[in-house]
Parts: sequence; structure tokens; C-alpha cells
Amino acid sequence: MAKQTLPFDRWHKSYPKPDHGDVPCKCGTMNRPLYPSADHGRGLRWQARYVDHRGKERRASFDTWQEALNHLGNMSTEGTAATREDRSPHGPRVAFFGTQMIERKRRKEKRVNTVSTYESHLRNHILPFAGNRLAASLRRRDSMAFVDHLIEKPSIRSPRTVVQIFKTWRILMHYMLDEEIPLPTNIVARIELPEIHDGSRVALAPQQVAAAAAAMRKIEPRYEVLVWLGACAGLRAGEALGLTRTCVNWGENLLYVQEQRQHGKAAPLKTKASYATLPVDHFLIERLATHASCFSEPDPVSQEADRKRRARGYVEPVDEALIVTNRYGRPVQGSDLNQKWRRVVALAGLPEGTRFHHLKRFYTSTLGGSGKHDPKTVQVLSRHARFTETWDTYACPPLATEGLKVMAFGNAFSGSVPPRVV
Repeated sequence: MAKQTLPFDRWHKSYPKPDHGDVPCKCGTMNRPLYPSADHGRGLRWQARYVDHRGKERRASFDTWQEALNHLGNMSTEGTAATREDRSPHGPRVAFFGTQMIERKRRKEKRVNTVSTYESHLRNHILPFAGNRLAASLRRRDSMAFVDHLIEKPSIRSPRTVVQIFKTWRILMHYMLDEEIPLPTNIVARIELPEIHDGSRVALAPQQVAAAAAAMRKIEPRYEVLVWLGACAGLRAGEALGLTRTCVNWGENLLYVQEQRQHGKAAPLKTKASYATLPVDHFLIERLATHASCFSEPDPVSQEADRKRRARGYVEPVDEALIVTNRYGRPVQGSDLNQKWRRVVALAGLPEGTRFHHLKRFYTSTLGGSGKHDPKTVQVLSRHARFTETWDTYACPPLATEGLKVMAFGNAFSGSVPPRVV
């Protein structure tokens, strides 16, 4: 903070205009009248406004003037201390680089969900562990201690979570190395991580996918087609939620995968390889057509419900031409789909830990095991940037080899091995 200011009164105008119709409220006195603002009586009255030591404007609201003033004083002290720390001859702390890394990724317009994940890992795990450490004091043993710390945390139950948080730690260490902090070059090299034993290799059979679709039809009929989009086109959940009517070529059996939905809003796809003109089975087109004929409009409401809606200032949803919407005609939130999917897993009797993303694994495994497409074509249809991602991660061996007969060795040795005499 450059200097301390006084708390700002949100409820009253700083520059009232009595000559233009402003009328004082009961909060003031005859000698000092106060004129209500648009926020009068809403929320906390006193706001502490300041600029932190990185030049970013901050605002925090409080119930009393004294609380806001105390907060301004605390921020002034902390800002001065942080500035001294960042300029100290020993260099800044780990927390400084963590905040800086997140801000830079946001400025570079990285994917919102990815940056949010990094920020969550930093706030909840990395900074409580090493945020106050001098960045230059970190050593390789700190990386090993951090993994042990994560394994012992009661709130972390999955080895996969430990691995994901360590990836953020590794990104932060590399960021500090790029900032010329004198860290050991092997600070994150060959760190032993817990082995992942979970449901990531779940191999769904066609009967299980059909059971999932039937379960979703019972739980939320509007979302059934999402199961078919994941299983028969390999769309991720966000991509299926972002599919519009104009992205379906009904006559040519094509899908144009162009965007996804995150938190109900349009967002770029995961990678460049995700953008595609995707040929699909006519079976899926039939499912899409049936869905469009049944759920092209929001669910009807009674006259009484409609009256209450309009009394609350209800606004009709904008038609964004989405294939799948909720019963109000608005974009489906990912959290709502996840909640419904957990119920589907239980109702359909799917293996514990089955995620919506396993439908994409089913898609890749079915293509690879059909024998009708070469491996490179399967990669392109799965929209993976790397060949190894398709076959090492997505194509589950039980399905990829199902129904396969091996006869190469008998043919190779035919005529070379004499018949056995019994």
C-alpha cells in the first residue's frame, strides 16, 4: 500500500445533489445530512479500499467504520513488510512466486479450470507447507518431504490426488528456476510418488453403457443423450454440454466439435486436437434426433408458477441452440451433471469410481477393437494430440483384444515341424 485511506461509506453518496431531487435519509443529522446511494441498506456498509504492494486494487467490506479502519492499517503494515521481503538480499518467499505464477497464467489466458486447479493446490497444500520459506532455500529433500506430507494428510484419500498436487509443485519449482532462483536442478527429479490403484482402467461393456443410459433416463431424461454422446462420439462432458444444433450435420452423420461449456459459459476446447469434424455412427444421429424432438423447449409450468416467476422478475432464457439444456431451457452446469452421474453409477450398478470420462475410454476401446480402423485413425477420431495417449491411456486391453483370434504362429510353423507320433 502506498498510503492509508479512510473507510468508504457504501450506503451514502459522497457527492449528493439536493438540487436535483436527492432526499436525505434517517441515518444523518440535521447538521450533517446523509443521502442514500443505490446500495443503501444492502450488504456491509463500510468498505476498505486500498492498493496492495503489487499494485492491485483490493476491496473488503465491514459492518463498522472502526473495523474497516483497522483492516486498512493491517494491510498497510503487511504490504510494507511484503515489499521489504520481496526486495531483501535473500530473495522473496515461495508464496510470492506462487501468486506471481497464477497471475501470469491468467494474463496468458490459460484455461480457467486449469488455473483454478493450480490455485487450489497452492492455497490448500503448497503454501501452508512451504509458503513462508525463502525460495532459494528449497532443496530436493523438501520435495520428498512434501510428498510424505500429502500422503499423511487425512483430507487426501486418493493417491491420484497426491500425484496431481505434486505436478503443481513441480510446475512452481520450474517457474522459480526460470526466474533464476538458485534451486538445485534435480529438485523435482526422480521423486518417488505413490502408485495409483483406482478405477482409471475401468473398461465398460456395451451392456453397461446401455444400463447407464437407461438409468439416466429415469433420473433426468434430458441428460440421457449425454451418455450416448460420450460413448458413441467420445465427447468430454463439457464438449457434450456445448454441442449446438448447428454443430450437427444430420444428413452426413457429422459432428462439428468447436467449443465446450464450463460453468454454463462457452470456453475453448482442451487442446488443438480437440477441434474436429467428427464422423459418427448413424445410431448416434438417431438418438440426437429423438432427443431434439422431445426436449427442444423448456418444461411447461403451471399458470400459478408462471405468475410467481414474473413477479420475481423472471427473464426468459436466451436460445443458444444447445442440444442439451436443463428443464428451464438454460445451459447445464457441470456440477449438476456430476451429481446426476453419481446416481447413475449407483443405479446402473457400474464399477465404483466410474466417471463420465470413462465413456470416452469406451469409445476409443470400441474403435480400436473393431478391427475396422487403423491405429492412427483411432487416434484422430479420439482427438488426442499424442499417439501414446490413445493406446496407453484410453484403449483398455480387455476390450481392444475382445474376440481376437491369434493364428499367426501356426501359419508360421506349418510344414516346418514334423507331426508328433503318439
